[in-house]
Amino acid sequence: TEPSLTSTAAVSSWPTRLSSPFFPFQNSVLMLHGSLSHRGRSLSLNPTGYTSFWNDCISSGLRGCMLVELALRGRIQLEACGVRRKSLLARKVICKSDAPTGDVLLDEALKHIKETQPPETVQSWIELLSGETWNPLKLHYQLRNVRERLAKNLVEKGVLTTEKQNFLLFDMTTHPLTNSTIKQRLVKKVQDSVLEKWVNDPHRMDKRVLSLILLAHSSDVLENAFAPLQDDQYDLGMKRVHTLLELEPEKESSKPNANELMWAVVAAFTK
Repeated sequence: TEPSLTSTAAVSSWPTRLSSPFFPFQNSVLMLHGSLSHRGRSLSLNPTGYTSFWNDCISSGLRGCMLVELALRGRIQLEACGVRRKSLLARKVICKSDAPTGDVLLDEALKHIKETQPPETVQSWIELLSGETWNPLKLHYQLRNVRERLAKNLVEKGVLTTEKQNFLLFDMTTHPLTNSTIKQRLVKKVQDSVLEKWVNDPHRMDKRVLSLILLAHSSDVLENAFAPLQDDQYDLGMKRVHTLLELEPEKESSKPNANELMWAVVAAFTK
């Protein structure tokens, strides 16, 4: 199986500015060697260790990250189009391989997808895995305490620590950064992808980098990565991000070497 998303190798291998790709999910998932969900979670944390109370997007964003990660690892895919081409969001997600990934959360999601008949769409899986369903018979699909479980994995590897902070009427467990270098490298990776290393073609970008940017924007945490930039860099970076956001997932998914499920997840969040 692939190295665990929380393995020591995963943390120590997260790329430097000149290394290959992110979310990134060394080479692909392993260029940054951590999963998209770990990177999305890292970007969502401010220096004090918590995500804004007003951020209600990160939960579904993390589930989207998991689906992309499973797709890029060759575990899931969209059903075949058929004679009458269905839209990305109308096609069902099917299990391509049930080989363990080495990550508990990914394997938990994969098990649900494999065992579910009839299959569900990408949009449905994002809702089911995040618990955003009104069907009481499907509540068991929810992946619970995802943010906390991801944070604990990062605590075990020395990236975060655990503290109690008082917020007026109650205490909250937070996870401040103890190893800021790793997050700085991640942030630099995201910044460089739309500044110094901008290629003006989404299909020449690493799929995990591209996915991270788009899903981080949809989860309202991309600002965390761009906040340290100078004004002119910020404006240019955001302009290029919006160029990516304006892409048509249906069109992009039909291009050579595109991952259809990745684009379906993008469509679920950006269209």
